[in-house]
Amino acid sequence: MAIPKATSIVLAMVLTLAMVSLVAGTTGYATFYTPSYTPSACYGYQDMGTMIAAASDVFWNGGAACGDRYVVSCKGGTNEGVPHPCTGRSVTVQIVDLCPAGCQGTIDLSQDAFAIIADPDAGKVEIEYRRI
Repeated sequence: MAIPKATSIVLAMVLTLAMVSLVAGTTGYATFYTPSYTPSACYGYQDMGTMIAAASDVFWNGGAACGDRYVVSCKGGTNEGVPHPCTGRSVTVQIVDLCPAGCQGTIDLSQDAFAIIADPDAGKVEIEYRRI
């Protein structure tokens, strides 16, 4: 009888950890780019609004990330110029482009999207993001 109880406990722990990892997201860095947002690698000259982002090679996957949506939250600053850049808010963005060579972030948000989660004067912030 002890074996089934132990198995149940292990199974419950595994399921709990799996759910936590789905909710918690992945950590990285966000930068931002300024208008004009067209053309984009995914949609050419189609206007996709301002809640958009460019994916870095971390999840671009040869363009497979086009159209994916991510919830992004600021977790902290990366420089001493703006010690507390986070607004405490999150933003949902759609991937419309590839972050150019030399990209300094995991995700390059539109200027409007970045301003929702952090002070743009920070330029680059630590983030948590998850695909939805």
